[in-house]
Amino acid sequence: MKVLAGVLSSLLLRFLLTSIPGALGTNPGLVVRITDKGLEYVAKEGLVALQKKLLSITLPDFAGDFKIKPIGRGHYDFHSCVASALTPLPSQGLSLTISDSFIRVQGEWKARKAFVKLQGSFDVQVKGITISVNLVLGREPSGRPTVAASSCSSHIQDVEVDISGDLGWLMNLFHNQIESKFCRVLESKICEMLQKSVTSDLQPYLQTLPVTTQIDSFAGIDYSLVEAPRVTAQMLDVMFKGEIFNRDHYSPVTFLAPVMSLPEEHNRMVYFAISDYVFNTASLVYHETGYLNFTITDDMVPPGSNIRLTTKSFRPLVPKLARLYPNMNLELQGTMASAPFLNFSPGNLSLAPLMEIEAFVLLPSSSREPVFQLSVATNISATLTFNTKKLADGFPLPLLKDTRLYDPVLEIHKDFLFLGTNLQYLRA
Repeated sequence: MKVLAGVLSSLLLRFLLTSIPGALGTNPGLVVRITDKGLEYVAKEGLVALQKKLLSITLPDFAGDFKIKPIGRGHYDFHSCVASALTPLPSQGLSLTISDSFIRVQGEWKARKAFVKLQGSFDVQVKGITISVNLVLGREPSGRPTVAASSCSSHIQDVEVDISGDLGWLMNLFHNQIESKFCRVLESKICEMLQKSVTSDLQPYLQTLPVTTQIDSFAGIDYSLVEAPRVTAQMLDVMFKGEIFNRDHYSPVTFLAPVMSLPEEHNRMVYFAISDYVFNTASLVYHETGYLNFTITDDMVPPGSNIRLTTKSFRPLVPKLARLYPNMNLELQGTMASAPFLNFSPGNLSLAPLMEIEAFVLLPSSSREPVFQLSVATNISATLTFNTKKLADGFPLPLLKDTRLYDPVLEIHKDFLFLGTNLQYLRA
């Protein structure tokens, strides 16, 4: 049954990314919204894989008694029997339904009466299988997801058994009894195995999932859940902490993620809301590590530029500099006075970095001589437009292998970016 657990987990976890525990009630830095259309896509594309995996699931052998005139009472054994839609379940989680499924099973039968032993093969066709299970999604204190099967039901519309071999024609006369028992056993085993799989395989697997990952040599991201997923009839919202942290030493952030008022949109399959909290915690880390510091020399200036990093070019601004150090190159070293914070407002973003710039003259002896310092306050504001085709081609989906964005739209709201997209499976 571990195979079915793997299939269920892949359907759920392709979208549910899930170490530093988050406090209850913390605002998320990142929200992933999966709409009913997105869940339909997952169910549709996962159905083929699900059906293939189900072929490896086996039911325990079962046996029963029957009477064959004039042979009398006998015994049979069936061996190697195999068994196998996703919608939001408001305020709980997900409802997984598989309907109108079909299974064909081939195996062997044995019968005995006193010293007489008979055997042959059988062909079973199980039609109109419907399986429905409700999955309650939650969160544990570590920020990992939890799942539990709250209810399960299964129904088989029809079972046809064809028996061949020694006296197979005679055993086919009793197919109604055999088919009825096969149907009852199969229906009871489906939910029993499914619920056991969720408890014994899927839930323990979720507890092994990491909730942090490395971004680069400096930073990692904490994507633990800050609360249980929110579910309505149209969508599933999953809230992640979304905090960038220093991999060498973790320091608590002194500011909170803002409350994101997400639009009630569910026309596309998936939406991503990325708070400025994600970018600003990243800014803290990279400022602390010195990654935002920069050095500019003349050979970095475009060849066609009229402004060069030389004392001659700075003559109009600092005449004394050109007299003391004629025709010498300059080097500018810049540091951020504080971590620059990014602010989102409807349709715009702004940044106000404070920089300290120190200039050095590069002497013929290869030594550097400090000559002046500047404190620079800048205010950058931009209105962004996006090429959705390039966004679709370039946006990485590492957890959605063989899937690309289709018809994406990216908007800037107060305190967050909002990306909505459909998904398209790239078939080989």
